Amino acid sequence: MAAVEHSPLFETKRAKGRVFYKIFSLTLFVGICFIWVFRVSHIPRESEVGKWGWIGLSFAELCFGLYWLLRHPFRWNLLFREPFRQRLSQRYEKILPKVDIFVCTADPGIEPPVMVINTVLSLMAYEYPPDKLSVYLSDDAGSDITFYALLEASIFAKQWLPFCRKFKVDPTSPAAYFKTIHSSTHAKELVTIKKLYQDMESRIENAAKMGRVPEEVHSKHKGFSQWDSYSSRRDHDTILQILLHEKDSSAKDVDGNVMPLLVYLAREKRPQVAHNFKAGAMNSLIRVSSLISNGEIILNVDCDMYSNNSQSLRDALCFFMDEDKGHEIAYVQTPQCFENITKNDLYGGALRVSYEVEFHGLDSLGGPMYIGTGCFHRREILCGRKFSDQCKKDWNEYKNIGDMKEVSLHELEEQSKALASCTFEKNTLWGKEMGLQYGCSVEDVVTGLSIQCRGWKSVFYNPQRKAFLGVAPTTLPQALIQHKRWSEGGFQILLSKHSPAWYAYGLISPGLQMAYCYYHLWVFICWPTVYYCIIPSLYLLKGIPLFPQMSSPWFIPFAYVILGDCSYCLMEFLLSGGTIKGWWNELRIWLYKRTSSYLFAFVDTILKSFGFSESTFVVSAKVAEEEVSQRYEKEIMEFGNSSPMLTVLATVALLNLFCLLGMFLKQVFISEGGLRIFDAMALQVLLSGVLVLINVPVYQGLFLRKDEGRLPMSVAAKSTALALSACALFISLS
Repeated sequence: MAAVEHSPLFETKRAKGRVFYKIFSLTLFVGICFIWVFRVSHIPRESEVGKWGWIGLSFAELCFGLYWLLRHPFRWNLLFREPFRQRLSQRYEKILPKVDIFVCTADPGIEPPVMVINTVLSLMAYEYPPDKLSVYLSDDAGSDITFYALLEASIFAKQWLPFCRKFKVDPTSPAAYFKTIHSSTHAKELVTIKKLYQDMESRIENAAKMGRVPEEVHSKHKGFSQWDSYSSRRDHDTILQILLHEKDSSAKDVDGNVMPLLVYLAREKRPQVAHNFKAGAMNSLIRVSSLISNGEIILNVDCDMYSNNSQSLRDALCFFMDEDKGHEIAYVQTPQCFENITKNDLYGGALRVSYEVEFHGLDSLGGPMYIGTGCFHRREILCGRKFSDQCKKDWNEYKNIGDMKEVSLHELEEQSKALASCTFEKNTLWGKEMGLQYGCSVEDVVTGLSIQCRGWKSVFYNPQRKAFLGVAPTTLPQALIQHKRWSEGGFQILLSKHSPAWYAYGLISPGLQMAYCYYHLWVFICWPTVYYCIIPSLYLLKGIPLFPQMSSPWFIPFAYVILGDCSYCLMEFLLSGGTIKGWWNELRIWLYKRTSSYLFAFVDTILKSFGFSESTFVVSAKVAEEEVSQRYEKEIMEFGNSSPMLTVLATVALLNLFCLLGMFLKQVFISEGGLRIFDAMALQVLLSGVLVLINVPVYQGLFLRKDEGRLPMSVAAKSTALALSACALFISLS
């Protein structure tokens, strides 16, 4: 029988104007080649000063040029996806697959339970058949406060889900919805539901402040008895509780409708057994959910990433269930977006260019990387299946398979607990060929790479109304620590057996291979950046030129590459929805990441590879003090406590300031050459001047500000001493 033809469930569009970009990038590359030629052909002789500084700059510019080349394959052809959920409903509404949603939390101190349950409630309220929706909360802290919050949420959901359906609420996070709604045609119902939410929120926050669950609640619910043998967050039995299940007659909302399945899980932990952080939690969820609900599709989100679009689940299914291309797709990745980004994105947290340009380019090369949240997976692929021509399925013949045996909820809970024990994975392929990969702090990226190397493709879906919204770092140290973890993980992948440089060769497209290397080489680019931020300024202080004079023809390629690349990057940023000041902030954070986060990530990874330290997983704080929040909203940089990274940043900033001021004093007031020196050293003056302008917030934090967010006096003293010592030492050298 001939196959039935269907109109596609999604459309793919290609970006226009990329030919101009290819031509422009080619001219920039020609300029870069001229710079390389200049460096090689004008190396100072032995008798001339500045030879070693010149050679160092040659290597730095070679690194910059080669790294610049890696970023272009995924900019040449951008793809944009548009799903047709109406067609999905027309063809598959009655046979939509089961979906299991995983929410991971690890610390109730920095990931408040109220925030966690807002995420859970937003996901439970998806516009999707509730009997085919299951939500699992993995609590790696094993906190009874978090369990209590989820219990409260399961009760509130009986009112919240009907309210969302009736009034087409979006976003479906109560906290987010109440902040965005100003006027309403259903004012009476809104007041009622808001009062219920505020009462619930108050009870949870009071329990969190007291550090214990109210005694009357503890004694009424059997689930709390599982904490009787609890020792600590790193030493406890598996705690699993099915809070809502269709087998339970009370698991219905106020309208009498079945509610989504809701499960709390704190996997077993023992001090002597490695728990593999978030990857271990996800793998436990995969196994436990396979017994309880066994959804064909798995969605995982971080606990701070609430659903901002109740239709995003149906949109993702359009890609998986497309009759022509769906069988090739392993996962659908949405961008990681944030609700608290300031107008000019003070800490560059929005990653605008990455999500509005680069990931669309990755889509054309085989698909984006898996970034750990807001990602829809096909269960069988996440569990290790390889791509083949037999992977194509007829969804009309597909039947959901849940628990096959008629067992009680208590029996189901007990059977599931064994799957979350800390010894279950011993002598198995979990963490190697099944589930998320272990041994890396960015387990999501290496897992996505291994999936693509098994022949699968992925899709980047970036809807106008963002699928999820989270919380971005509100202080500079938080942002730097986050980037340190990301870059350190990328370096670990590069050095591992899963390195895209060799493991992925021949398994994914060369362009995608280059793109992975581009992200995983973040730590290496710190060295030429640090060199460029220090050496030219020191040589400027001594009056030794390292760049061509303005009157030289060799000045032209330097000027063209600098102006051309900066102009294009600015245009790209503005077209991605940013502002000019936002681009300047992005440039500043780009510099800070390369001179601190990436530098420390490189050192830490090398130390770990030699066994001098152990891997850790740092959870970013999701809440900020009131004064910190106020400064963040005013876009005043928050430095906070002393740290080695802040000391490095302050030292580099002061060194450039001292060198620039020293050059002016020496050349303008002391040297006979006067202002003529600027012709010979224009690019060095420009470089040092730009670095000084970028670091204005650092100077303010060191010497001008009096608030708590300034740089500590200890950092000011150490950085000043280090910068002055470096200048004095360099001047004293012959």
